[in-house]
Amino acid sequence: MPEQTLTVKTPLQIAIITISDSRTEDNDKSGKILVHRLQKAGHSLAHKAIIPDNIYAIRAEISALILNNNIQAVITTGGTGLTGRDVTPEAIQPLYDKEITGFGEVFRMISYDLIKTSTVQSRAIAGIANGTPIFSLPGSPGACKDGWDSIISHQLNIDHKPCNLVEIMPRFLEK
Repeated sequence: MPEQTLTVKTPLQIAIITISDSRTEDNDKSGKILVHRLQKAGHSLAHKAIIPDNIYAIRAEISALILNNNIQAVITTGGTGLTGRDVTPEAIQPLYDKEITGFGEVFRMISYDLIKTSTVQSRAIAGIANGTPIFSLPGSPGACKDGWDSIISHQLNIDHKPCNLVEIMPRFLEK
């Protein structure tokens, strides 16, 4: 799928978290892809980290990010598969105030066109925690490209119609 360039009128501060026991800044292709794409779209990188596949380390990092009022969205890559070390959903889901169930469904629908039934091994998820959207993508560079280009870039663009997350962000914490 070709890279899309959607420049945004409302730039957001976005955190990128790579979840892996083996990635470093030198070999973190997926994290670099997400940083490149968000910056090309006009958003700012607010924070980037590589966290080990550990439920409590992941939960601590995400908790700190959702408490930071300067961070408006979080994207994670890695840890969404089926092996014993893949614990991203288990770490992050308890933090959600609301799950965005359609994200995982649409991600797998898009992936099916590219990788067929192998998409059943993806546990890509998204939700809102303390008013902050969190998107969790698989660790492969292709999955990050597909997730950003086909879903996240549109939902983080206030010009996307008929609706997007940016226009309702101020209402996420309504009582």
